[in-house]
Amino acid sequence: MNREPQTRLWENNYGGNPRAALAREVSRWIVWLARYGAGPDGGVTRLLYDDAWQAGQRALIDRMESLGLEVRTDRVGNTLGRLAGTDPSLGPVGVGSHLDTVKDGGRYDGAYGIIAAMIAVNTLQVAYGQPRRSVEIAAFCEEEGSRFPLAYWGSGSITGARKPEDIMGLADPGGISMTEAMRYAGYGGESLPDPRQTAWVSFIELHIEQGPVLEAENKSIGIAEAIVGQKRYAFRLFGKANHAGTTPMDSRTDALAGAAAMISLTEELAKQAGEPLVATVGRLEVYPNTPNVIPGLITFTVDVRHPDSGVLDAFSQELTERFLQIAEARQLGVSSSLWVDTSPVPLDPGLAKLALESARARGLSCRTMASGAGHDAQMLQAVCPAALLFVPSRGGVSHSPEEFTESEQLADGIMVLIDLLYTLAYEEQTHETL
Repeated sequence: MNREPQTRLWENNYGGNPRAALAREVSRWIVWLARYGAGPDGGVTRLLYDDAWQAGQRALIDRMESLGLEVRTDRVGNTLGRLAGTDPSLGPVGVGSHLDTVKDGGRYDGAYGIIAAMIAVNTLQVAYGQPRRSVEIAAFCEEEGSRFPLAYWGSGSITGARKPEDIMGLADPGGISMTEAMRYAGYGGESLPDPRQTAWVSFIELHIEQGPVLEAENKSIGIAEAIVGQKRYAFRLFGKANHAGTTPMDSRTDALAGAAAMISLTEELAKQAGEPLVATVGRLEVYPNTPNVIPGLITFTVDVRHPDSGVLDAFSQELTERFLQIAEARQLGVSSSLWVDTSPVPLDPGLAKLALESARARGLSCRTMASGAGHDAQMLQAVCPAALLFVPSRGGVSHSPEEFTESEQLADGIMVLIDLLYTLAYEEQTHETL
């Protein structure tokens, strides 16, 4: 495709150096959004429906409206900003990411995708006016599963993969139900738009890699061909709390000792399986968590990922069976729940091809890859063609206050995103004919 006319026009709006100008702009926006939920060590905590999340969402709504977008918020708290197209018969293009973070996470995860979408759409609007096809920027309310044991609540509600009944009985670690938290934040009522009213013809998500591959290979852009499948379990072990000084070792039913054996086994089996399988115990809670009491109750999570559903299923089955054997040998009660179960998702090859063409035309080094992390794009792929683009993460660090990407690298991603949105929304072609 011929990008020269649009390239010259929008580059002229940045004084001939769009990369430097976009780098300055995206840096300001990253700092701006990070103030909502900012922690003392530089981390960010915006958990679904909490006060910081609400403040961040209000800030996004104000910023979208200041850019001249039509803004609406749906029943679960997704915020959508639309740049209306000239042909209402054409379905809109979706672009964006998620507003929520993990606890004490970084500034870039999710936030970059929303900010990049707003900058890209505003750049296109200033340079070319209205697109033929409407563009909708999505700030999904939740993706991480950090507060409640349910992930992809935002994008999943749009696609229909998540339903109101799915959150019944779910609560955060403080005992606040998800339904109660949603009502507290002003959502859940039927007077608000149904999330499933959104009907995108394609969707693009731009994200930091959250891994070391692009940096290690000195690549500017990664294009995901697929997203790994995930299984996330919550296990509860029931032992018997008793005095640490008077209970003989061979008379104990120590739930923590049983959990330790299971955690060690998880690492051992994952290493035996080899790359690209990964398994992680990420949360461990000990009751009564007192120095002189044998732990009587343990809860912990296990996260297993692999791009092949057969391998993922087989490993998870073996792991849970071995856990039951450990529990039986130690006379522990055990229960488990599978609260995330997503299959590997191949992403749209046509959109991936467009992204590769854009990166190469701009002289950016790039590669295709699988995403080891889950993303909203995998939910959208179920209902429309979806693309997932990466820029490097310094040291591969994410979900941490140390998360960082150079502003120029962020700008590289935005330039590719601008090209994609121009092709999909402004050119005469439709995605089906590309």
